[in-house]
Amino acid sequence: MDIIIRENYEKMSKCAAEIIAGYVKAKPDCVLGLATGSTPIGAYRELIKMHREGLDFSQVKTFNLDEYLGVGIDLEKTYDMDQSYARFMYEELFKHINIKKENIYIPDGKTKDPKKYCAWYEQEIKKAGGIDLQLLGLGGDGHWGFNEPGSSLGSRTRVQALTEQTLDDNYEAFYKKANIARSEMPHFAITMGVGTILEARNILMIVNGARKADVVAKCLEGPVTSQITATAIQLHSGGITVVLDQAAASKLKNAGHYMFVEKMKRQYGL
Repeated sequence: MDIIIRENYEKMSKCAAEIIAGYVKAKPDCVLGLATGSTPIGAYRELIKMHREGLDFSQVKTFNLDEYLGVGIDLEKTYDMDQSYARFMYEELFKHINIKKENIYIPDGKTKDPKKYCAWYEQEIKKAGGIDLQLLGLGGDGHWGFNEPGSSLGSRTRVQALTEQTLDDNYEAFYKKANIARSEMPHFAITMGVGTILEARNILMIVNGARKADVVAKCLEGPVTSQITATAIQLHSGGITVVLDQAAASKLKNAGHYMFVEKMKRQYGL
């Protein structure tokens, strides 16, 4: 596991974008797993800049982690009061790069048969050859996607009930700004499972801010537990990179060692 610590959010975002761009350049038809939320916005903006400078997304396929149950999926429309993750991805990334619409997969929150749809989503990931690089954030209680505390570490794509903390966090981040009452928020979501995420060949997790410092330390240096689903990162057998800003890394016991290792790897070209 490579743990990279950068001075601030902007430098963290640039580092993350460079890692993602490296996969796209090395394998133009790579499959990326993408995340929503406030954390990846900076990285997406850096990728947009890189696209304007020539980074080509025309062969890339993407699979998003999750979507609220009951909201739309049309990437080229914004509905009244629409806080869907499909809209988020379109506004923050897809409309600014040359990715093909048919290569974009986001869970359909309006599906009439969620169980059948979730099985189909799993199959589409397999048909694409699996995910080469999965981008992840970290929820305030240590969850990935909408894999709330107590989710099985072997779980697959499914419908998940949202916890009060997740509802509170997402209300403040998205719904409050749109003048939508908290009671009107979706209380369920479709999410990739922890087991699904762990099948990605490589994982890139990015976290910023002092308010997540405690859960970052538990995730990376604490015991593996289904009560903090992101601790499953310790079980991944492929390439793992975690990029943090200094605030998010402030509670890590071994931060000095991680910084030393990164320095040595740069020095020896590893």
